[in-house]
Amino acid sequence: MKTAVIREEHFNAAHRLHNSAWSDQQNQEIFGKCNNPNYHGHNYELHVKLIGEIDPETGYVYDIKILSDMIKRLVVDRFDHKNLNLDVAEFKDLNPTAENIVVVIYDLLREEIDEKYDIKIQLYEIKRNYVEYPA
Repeated sequence: MKTAVIREEHFNAAHRLHNSAWSDQQNQEIFGKCNNPNYHGHNYELHVKLIGEIDPETGYVYDIKILSDMIKRLVVDRFDHKNLNLDVAEFKDLNPTAENIVVVIYDLLREEIDEKYDIKIQLYEIKRNYVEYPA
């Protein structure tokens, strides 16, 4: 009987959406305010869902404390109060769109979570805009 457990975390980060192969005009047309040369920030809300079988001995799908500590170590400590473009190695050559951020987060967590669990990540930039991976 597969069941999902979900942990919610938060982090604040700045970024600039920019494609260096494009002109300033094209970047402005495509990314608008998100292309501000001085960056802009978001209060990101992260939902990490693990799906698996309930362990008959513990009654858990996955220990939420272990998941919370892992998210804090791999994601929050790495991204919180950082400029994603300048401070986070994963975005050195990757435009830090919400779509790219959610895939990076998934990859970081997938490395440490057993393959027997399915993982689904939702990342909210604002309440009305969020991305999910895998789709």
